[in-house]
Amino acid sequence: MLRRQTVIALAVAIFFGLVAVYLANTYLTASQNRAALGGTTQVAVAVGPLNYGTELTPDKIRFADYPNSALPPGSFHNLNEILPPGQKRVVLADMQPNEPILPAKISAPGQGASIAALLPTGMRATSVRINDVSGVAGFIQPNDSVDILITRSVAGRDDQMTDVLMQNVRVLAIGQNAKGADGKPIDGKTATLLVDQLGAQKLALAQQVGSLSLVLRKPGDQTNPVVETVSLNDLRDSLYGGVHYPAAASAGAYAAPAAAAPAAHVARPAAKKTAPKPKGNDIQVYRGTKGDNYTVGG
Repeated sequence: MLRRQTVIALAVAIFFGLVAVYLANTYLTASQNRAALGGTTQVAVAVGPLNYGTELTPDKIRFADYPNSALPPGSFHNLNEILPPGQKRVVLADMQPNEPILPAKISAPGQGASIAALLPTGMRATSVRINDVSGVAGFIQPNDSVDILITRSVAGRDDQMTDVLMQNVRVLAIGQNAKGADGKPIDGKTATLLVDQLGAQKLALAQQVGSLSLVLRKPGDQTNPVVETVSLNDLRDSLYGGVHYPAAASAGAYAAPAAAAPAAHVARPAAKKTAPKPKGNDIQVYRGTKGDNYTVGG
């Protein structure tokens, strides 16, 4: 009987010992994870403003402590990672002071600045000819969005027409200027645009068959789902003759129909007056005692 009780007590002791070991290990592991997450790691950041095309040198880089729980993906942690010996790198995207330097914002080791490095997957850069009118007097800046209009002649018609070729197209560069940070007008003869492959084909053909104009858009404006063709017959005010052409409506809104112009008053010709019938002479004829009246000359 005593031996049985000893075995039971020993089993209970072993069980509680195992539970204690498990709890201790769990606590220690959690403490180590918290310590790791609560620690910091040095991350390469910009010392001052870095603009597109600037060569990245050690004096433009410093290392700041970042929490391990909030490390920027792809960040650099030592100088040899970001600047391998004997290889230079160039800034591809503007950065502000203390902003982390990430691989997407700088060129590959040994390569210079290239717009090709900024192109999203599947997109193309193509240039179109512009002048001071079609380029909005130079006020279109890199990174602006524009609509592209094409004016051309169409077979079977004697007049020209203007269509919206593309909407909400990003401008990569004007001339050879890809910065445009000061907001001043840029005098350029070409505009480099970010389009997909089909858009590049349209622009190449459009330049051969007509003339292109860029229309500056407000940032954040939605693409208009309905566009119209404008011909010579439409060169008049939208309310001309009481006909209203609906304005371009933003997404979710409709242009209120204009009230029809009041109908013009049409003067009716005066009714033709009938000349009075000439009055004849009355003659009374008696036959016996009966008299009859007759009108002569009526």
